[in-house]
Amino acid sequence: MPLNPPLRDWRGCRVWIVGASSGIGAALAQALIARGARVAVSARSADALAALGAALAVPLDVRDAGAMAAAAGQVTAALGRIDLAVYCAGTYAPMRATAFDLDAALAHDDVNYRGALHWLAAVLPGTLASGAGHLSLVSSVAGWRGLPQALAYGPTKAALINLAEILHLDLRPRGIGVSVVNPGFVATPLTARNAFRMPALLSAEQAAQAIVAGWESGRFDIHFPRRFTLWLRLLRCLPARVHFALTHRLTGL
Repeated sequence: MPLNPPLRDWRGCRVWIVGASSGIGAALAQALIARGARVAVSARSADALAALGAALAVPLDVRDAGAMAAAAGQVTAALGRIDLAVYCAGTYAPMRATAFDLDAALAHDDVNYRGALHWLAAVLPGTLASGAGHLSLVSSVAGWRGLPQALAYGPTKAALINLAEILHLDLRPRGIGVSVVNPGFVATPLTARNAFRMPALLSAEQAAQAIVAGWESGRFDIHFPRRFTLWLRLLRCLPARVHFALTHRLTGL
């Protein structure tokens, strides 16, 4: 039995994607536009948004709660009720404890987690009032368990996973869907900063297709590619001693 009402009829579906200027967010916008959805897109870059050909482009900085609230009002005024709201904004820079940077760590928190709270505050009242809709948070397998070089990034993604789980508990009885997206490695401007070989690397377009398939099947935890993520699932179940030893062996870090 699906954990969410499946999203299958995309024609006319009203979607707002925050974090759509590039990477997974942009690919999602294009995939849903191609399926006939009415898509509003937001990010800081107005030029990048304009290139997507969406029904509505609303530039904003997710760190600005007022701008997020105003954008939600603009989207609902133009499209009506939001059927699917997606938080895909994120920042990433590799960091280890031996080179801890407080400002960079806080910048990750501002965009990856606090920005999601701003988005939630903007979309949740309307979703609750309508008693329908779907909220989807794009996290990462880096949030499943501690991994090297993810000192700034991983904790923010773990917070999103926890947030999504609690939202699902609260909102499912009201008929509202909640999902969390945990991709493996996807070729984006952010992952281009990695100086190591990324196993099972997908294109942003492949990631978008996997996410849409997850929404269509009513899944809560949408993770991919499974040939990679199922092994990381196993790490979540291992005792800390085994996890640390295996992670060191596999990464050399």
